[in-house]
Amino acid sequence: MIQQSTPGDWQERYHSALLGVFGSPQLCLDHGYGCIVVDSDGNEYLDLLGGIAVNALGYAHPAWVKAVTHQAETLAHVSNFFTTRPQLDLAEKMLSLAKAPEGSAVFFSNSGTEANEAAIKICLARKNGRIIALDHAFHGRTLGALALTHKAAYRQPFGPSAIDVTFVAPDDHGTLCHELDKGDVSAVFVEPVQGEAGVVPLSREYLRQVRELTVCHDALMVVDEVQCGMGRTGRWFAHQGAHITPDVMTTAKALGGGFPIGATVTFGPHVSGVLTAGQHGTTFGGNALACAVACAVISTIESDDLLAHVRKIGALMSTALQQCHPSITQVRGSGALLGIQFDSDIAGDLVVAARDAGFIVNAANPSTLRLAPPYVLTEAQAQSFVDALPGLIDSVRS
Repeated sequence: MIQQSTPGDWQERYHSALLGVFGSPQLCLDHGYGCIVVDSDGNEYLDLLGGIAVNALGYAHPAWVKAVTHQAETLAHVSNFFTTRPQLDLAEKMLSLAKAPEGSAVFFSNSGTEANEAAIKICLARKNGRIIALDHAFHGRTLGALALTHKAAYRQPFGPSAIDVTFVAPDDHGTLCHELDKGDVSAVFVEPVQGEAGVVPLSREYLRQVRELTVCHDALMVVDEVQCGMGRTGRWFAHQGAHITPDVMTTAKALGGGFPIGATVTFGPHVSGVLTAGQHGTTFGGNALACAVACAVISTIESDDLLAHVRKIGALMSTALQQCHPSITQVRGSGALLGIQFDSDIAGDLVVAARDAGFIVNAANPSTLRLAPPYVLTEAQAQSFVDALPGLIDSVRS
């Protein structure tokens, strides 16, 4: 059990110095190792959220630290008037992992929302029309990506968007057909797994239908793999399970394993040549330090066979969680991205109870806990949470 103490002055300092867009921080974290984080009072927590699906290798992984240190000592940043070997290495590796055809290309940015902004500009520059997004979608909080984010409370304070967006229900083939038949659609954006919605995977059949329909209607298919990409589901990219090739893919989060980086991948020359010199850019995107760290993350996932480990851990946890308490109605997702659905709105209380017991988890919505742990989570660590969860559920229900 975590030792409770009166919060120190960090809370006052936080609220007096930082913009209050995140509410009150739960803890002041000091350091971490593996899948463990330690707060400023010395309490340890098993982090099953991984910085919201970011810290693929956990904390202070030797390969990650080595890459940061070496590249920082060598060359951290140059302007986009130049390139660097880490940038070239990472771009070529990304195209290989994405199984992108000849004529494909990569644009590096600093975050997932920036990766989606680039994708939006590509789509609209090619064909200026409506963009179709899905109900419960989350694509980011900058104004372009925000327009494609379904939750009205996120969008309404900032007025109408310049982007014409139509939302349709996920896995609804008929409605998608109807909207595309109108003939004014530039692109369809989908998350193969809707993470912020509560870890809700789209069916493989639906992903294939989106691919077929967009081809028929001269619209681009964009897959947002910001949260579910870079190995989180046990595949490099979740859409690969449907055996499709999109037109554009975005990813971030686990790509840098904690270092800010995003990527927009264009598949084929019909998309890669849309934006020309000067039509898009970034100062920090693709800097040598970020690219070197991302290369190290990918190399470690490959050398340590972490995709297989993620698949194994995900399968074990899914089975065990489904059986551990009658109030759990469903466990969604795969690999290191799972949503635990409950029969009542107890997720928020469970986050607090779990934290008090030494586990960091997240409430994706009132009735769903989201797990997005580091890929290095051990079976024993996973089991420790499974063993603790029934008691935590009973405590909040009572």
